[in-house]
Amino acid sequence: MVNKDQFVDSLVSYTQQHKAKHWEGTFGTFLREVLPAAPTALARTSHQYLWDMIRWHGSQRSDEGEHITRYDLFANDLFGMDEALERVANYFKAASEGSEVGRRLLLLLGPPSGGKSSLVTLLKRGLEEYSLTDEGAMYAIKGSPIHENPLLLIPQSKRAEFRDTYGVNIDGELSPYTRAMLEEEYEGDFTQVPVERVFISEAGRVGVGTYAPHDPTTADIADLVGSVDLSKVAEYGDEGNPRAWSWSGAVYAANRGMLEMIEILKVKREFLYLLLTLTQEKNIKVSRFPLIHMDETIVAHTNLAEFRKFLQEKENEALLDRMVIIQVPYTLRYPDEARIYQKLTSSTPTFKEVHLDPHALKLAAVFAVLTRLKPSERADLDLTKKVRLHAGEDVEGVSRSEVEKIRNENPDEGMDGVSPRFVVNTLAGAISRSENKSLTSLDVLIAIKDAIDSDARMDIKEKKAWVDLLVTTRKDFYNHWVKEDVHKALFVSFEQEAQDLLDKYLDEVEAVLDNRKVQDPITGEEREADERFLRGVEEKISISDAGKHSFRQEVVRKAMGAYKRGDKFTLGSHARLREAVEQYLFQERRDVLRLVTSSARPDDETQKKVSAVENRLVSDYGYDAHSAREALNYVTTLLSQE
Repeated sequence: MVNKDQFVDSLVSYTQQHKAKHWEGTFGTFLREVLPAAPTALARTSHQYLWDMIRWHGSQRSDEGEHITRYDLFANDLFGMDEALERVANYFKAASEGSEVGRRLLLLLGPPSGGKSSLVTLLKRGLEEYSLTDEGAMYAIKGSPIHENPLLLIPQSKRAEFRDTYGVNIDGELSPYTRAMLEEEYEGDFTQVPVERVFISEAGRVGVGTYAPHDPTTADIADLVGSVDLSKVAEYGDEGNPRAWSWSGAVYAANRGMLEMIEILKVKREFLYLLLTLTQEKNIKVSRFPLIHMDETIVAHTNLAEFRKFLQEKENEALLDRMVIIQVPYTLRYPDEARIYQKLTSSTPTFKEVHLDPHALKLAAVFAVLTRLKPSERADLDLTKKVRLHAGEDVEGVSRSEVEKIRNENPDEGMDGVSPRFVVNTLAGAISRSENKSLTSLDVLIAIKDAIDSDARMDIKEKKAWVDLLVTTRKDFYNHWVKEDVHKALFVSFEQEAQDLLDKYLDEVEAVLDNRKVQDPITGEEREADERFLRGVEEKISISDAGKHSFRQEVVRKAMGAYKRGDKFTLGSHARLREAVEQYLFQERRDVLRLVTSSARPDDETQKKVSAVENRLVSDYGYDAHSAREALNYVTTLLSQE
């Protein structure tokens, strides 16, 4: 735990650093002291600023064959969305380079609870943090209600000379408010206009604006662009005076940063046209004033139902043409889905008080992914295999080169199905009903079934389909996982025994492929390769006699690849061989397990063995006493049925 005094000291330090970063002076001083050090950075557009912010947080290029860049800004909060996040980053990259993409509104399209709002929130928080750094320093005309770039003070007639001097362009015009201030308070002497460093803040309405729709019949466009401030009309004597205008709209707050439009397709069409004109032309028009230059990135989001309704209206074609639409689907990778649940539940007191067995969240995640998948065009590829493919696991009969094609069969996969919110709410309900302060994987499946049965929004056919998927989840995933845990717990040193068996298999395979004998490590005598042992391992994963040669060659290739990289060939190096080795070891202990768990009244010796297995499940595999006993009972039942 962090020392309390250290935390207070860090807050004091933060305040002092923040205070030290403030700067204020005239525009003339700004030109002499601030601009020469970073003219390009100080002339950045909103898209350039956002792209620099994303890069400033850092990124990593995947070396797993996916060729995806993962951005650190999103890494700790958004899981299983790498493709969508890369497309979002690419939008900002292209827009920052001055392409036409910068004249398009960014629309995030996805199902409810799919991460759209979280993505935008991370962009906003990223902007706030970046503006506190030296690299993200932003300056504005003091007193400007829209925090205008001070470079806009430079007259049009001097901008070509400015470009020749500093190598950057200045685009845009002063707002009517600042122009009036310049003329009336500084008599046109722009060098005397005060400039200050500003820090992006959603709460402070600097550089970030947010608009959420309400009743379309009462929605007022003034929420975006303001209106006449009657309290100031008497002071300035004219409704047409820009200082008698309320500059409180979300569009003004977002200038030089980002405007978030929540559920954008629910707003009136006049709102949309204003926003799209702002994106396309970087101007807005309000009554009484000439065009007002605004430079901001508009990021909007909506759900699939609203988007489909929007598509059906022919007059919206022109609007669609001026949007960049990026789909943000639910993740189809169950490990990432489980991480979402972990994140959503980790800070909740209810979840902290209850133990979840090691497969509870993964199992719920598998079910959720199953509801999001569509049947494959391939007859030999069921939904279970698709789940494993999306998770990056090896599937028999599917080569790595085919995986991408299979993933692209149904572009809309992930756009519907169970939402993370549905699962987390179900888990919370199950926890509240738990008397043991312990939730097993089967408890989770039962809770999800009850939630499906009681959901009034679903029809009978859909309910039956989802319950069938729960059965698939239990049979094809949980049964395998829990048996593996219990089997491993029977071994005093499972990992070492499995690695020894793997090494033995590799030695025997290399001898067969090289057509040489194997030297016994104890006697030193040479003997023929143990074909019976090799087939005993391979048959555990249904490798046919005709296919054994190609399988063995593949294993040796992977082993040689690991050797060349300086790595050890381990159980994790080949997923299918790992499964074969584990099954081979488990088969040897199956009779022991039946003996240990089948006795209704175990004697002292048997009870000791049962307790030892339970204790290892608790100490090594993430169970508690209750869930370990339940897992042991469940595996006993499975074995009795085999």
